[in-house]
Amino acid sequence: MLKPSDNPPVIWPETESIRDFIGVWWVAHTKSRNEKALAQDLIRKDMSYFLPMSWRVHRHKQRTIRSLLPLFAGYLFFCAEEGERIELWRTNRVANIIEVKDQQRLLDELLQIEQAIRTGAPLLPHKYIKAGQRCRVIAGPLTNLQGIVVKTRKGTRLVLRIDMLGQAASVEIDTDMIEVIDDR
Repeated sequence: MLKPSDNPPVIWPETESIRDFIGVWWVAHTKSRNEKALAQDLIRKDMSYFLPMSWRVHRHKQRTIRSLLPLFAGYLFFCAEEGERIELWRTNRVANIIEVKDQQRLLDELLQIEQAIRTGAPLLPHKYIKAGQRCRVIAGPLTNLQGIVVKTRKGTRLVLRIDMLGQAASVEIDTDMIEVIDDR
């Protein structure tokens, strides 16, 4: 675990907004727990990156431990030209490099995360569950119920269907209590 001062910056170069980065956006899918090390490599190569991180606090035995962890585990966003992108493979920290088809959309989404980080808002990772996905309850008294997720103004609901009757009922559910069912 790194000391707070040894962590790489969230944005490199630190003085710029990611809006000012020059080049094409790419997403590096890193090998397990290599996000910060890859960020350090990019600093040495003077390549622009965005690695959103947030502080997590937990207790271990009788100690409080604060860790700065990537918001999106396994991913680092970087801006580079094709030749620089190829350099990342030489770090041996990358599992895959994902091409960004819609550059403006990714930038708009990342700018929202950047703005929240700059304000000091406490960001936490959250499951990304789309309305319409089949899910299973993994905790609590409703464990193992399966249904379709729907979003309402008041929150998230799990729809339980009786196909034979063409009827359904729904129950309010916390997204932390469900997992996506892979129907493949």
